[in-house]
Parts: sequence; structure tokens; C-alpha cells
Amino acid sequence: MKKLIALILFPFLLIPFEAKANENFSVEIEALTLVMEQYKENTESRNGVDIKDKKPIYMALKQDECNATVEVTEKTGIEVVNTESFDVNVCLKEIYKVIN
Repeated sequence: MKKLIALILFPFLLIPFEAKANENFSVEIEALTLVMEQYKENTESRNGVDIKDKKPIYMALKQDECNATVEVTEKTGIEVVNTESFDVNVCLKEIYKVIN
């Protein structure tokens, strides 16, 4: 019985009790949130465009404590329809579209 209890409790000793994902990825999370809100507004304001089949995929890369790059890729199935990049300043809450 003691071995069973020790076997059940042992993994909890190795796993930290406090998750720090939000602290480690706070810049990326904030940048994604800002871009998602703006991107949703822009797609809703387009007239005559059927966005039901298009599924945006978001990816964020942290540059420093205030800046991140967010890439939005629209796909329909396996076909890439559109790709846009944004530079986001989280501290100032500003979004700049990168023109390729």
C-alpha cells in the first residue's frame, strides 16, 4: 500500500506547482490577442468575401520585451490563400503591417 501511494505521489514532486507559461510567453500572447482582434475586424468589414472556408493560423515570435512579429496565414484545406506579417509593439499597443 505504501508503494502504491508513493508511486502516485512521486510525479507531483517532480512537476512544479506553479505554471509560469503566462510570464514566459506574455509578449507573444498579448501580440496575438491584439492582431486577432484587428484581423477579425478587418475580415468582418470586407464585403462579399466568404470567410467561412478560410481558417487563419497565427504564429508569434518574440523579439524583445515589448516587440513581437505575428504571421497570419489563411488556408482553405491545404491551400495557402494569404499570408500577412505584423510587427507588434505590446508596450504601446501598436500594430504595423509588414509589406513584403
